[in-house]
Amino acid sequence: MNKTDIIKETENYVRNKLEGEGTGHDWWHIHRVRSIAVKLAEEEHADLFVVNLAALLHDIADHKFYGGDEEIGPATARHWLESLQVENPVINHVCDIIRDISFKGARVETPMKTVEGKVVQDADRLDALGAIGIARAFAYGGYKKRPLYDPDIKPEMHDSFESYKKSKGSTLNHFYEKLFLLKDRMNTKSGRKLALKRHRFMEQFVEQFLAHWRGDFEP
Repeated sequence: MNKTDIIKETENYVRNKLEGEGTGHDWWHIHRVRSIAVKLAEEEHADLFVVNLAALLHDIADHKFYGGDEEIGPATARHWLESLQVENPVINHVCDIIRDISFKGARVETPMKTVEGKVVQDADRLDALGAIGIARAFAYGGYKKRPLYDPDIKPEMHDSFESYKKSKGSTLNHFYEKLFLLKDRMNTKSGRKLALKRHRFMEQFVEQFLAHWRGDFEP
């Protein structure tokens, strides 16, 4: 099976598994991340085969939906790629990206070892920002039965992945605990530029949200 066929088979596999998912980690999230990652990969001269596979498979079994199991994603991706007889160095590279891609807390560093990892991580983080990032945050918050906002629960700057995974704060706290931090953690020049625009949009949204929460009159 050639690279084009492997990518197409992987696309079909992921779409069949994630289409219709309601937490914001659905097929269309994958589609957007893959599209952005490919554009960044072309600018950064990254391996497009690895980038396509890692972007398509990065949420194939997210730890958030498997009891916090951090290895189920890489293991699921490995099983799939082995079934397509992908070369082992490529499988290892893709699995390393999937293992390291996630945000793990405000005070936890998550450096990517390769340019391929950097562009896929940037693409994933860009989809957590801006208008779609806002929508995804509240979709996931609803799934977790979190309040929209509770002024008595302050944001936490988590210093470990374990404490971050156990966070029970409001969805609005998630902006301070993660989303507002992403623009300064982008790996690529293009990623940083796109992130800044989306970051500013989120700042405006939160400003309006808090104004409406207080009952302020519209200007």
